[in-house]
Amino acid sequence: MGNVQMSMEEMLQRVARFSDLKPFKQAFVDSLIPGHERENFRVIGPGVSENPDMKPPIADAHGFSFGGIRAMPGKGAALHSHSTIEVFVPFSGEWAIYWGDKGENEIVLGPLDTFSVPVGVMRGFRNVGKEEAYLMVIMDGADPGRVTWSQDVLDKAVEGGVALNEKGDLPVSR
Repeated sequence: MGNVQMSMEEMLQRVARFSDLKPFKQAFVDSLIPGHERENFRVIGPGVSENPDMKPPIADAHGFSFGGIRAMPGKGAALHSHSTIEVFVPFSGEWAIYWGDKGENEIVLGPLDTFSVPVGVMRGFRNVGKEEAYLMVIMDGADPGRVTWSQDVLDKAVEGGVALNEKGDLPVSR
C-alpha cells in the first residue's frame, strides 16, 4: 500500500489552518446559558453539534471527529453525555473536567494532559485558569451521534428562551 499518489490540490483539501477555522458561539443549547458561553471549532469529521451550520474544513470520513473549544475563565460546557468516547486534551490553560449525575467528580488538566471519558458518562468542562484557553476534543466513531443533556440543563435553556427543534437542532426560541 505505499504507492498512493495525491496531488497538491488533493492534499490541501486535507489541511485545516487554525487561522481559517470558524468559531461558533451557538453550537449547543447550553452555549446560551450564563456560565457556559464558549466557542466551538470543527476541524475533522461531523463531530457533535446542535448547529447544522457547523461544517468541518476536513470532511472526509476518518472514523473520528476532532475539534476544539475556546473559553474565557469560568466558562465551559454543562453536564451532558455522548454515545461515543470523548477525549479531552487542553492545548492551553487549565481545564476542569467534571462528571457524574450531578457533576460531583472533578479532575483538573493542564496543557497536553489527556482524559478519556467513557460512553454514557455525564460530563462537563470549564476553563479554571486565569486566561482565555483552548481545549482539543476528539470524538470516537464515524457518527458520534447527538448530545444527551442533563434535565437541569434543558430546563435552564427553556427558562432562558431557548429550546431544540424536533431534530434536536438550534435555534428555536420560545
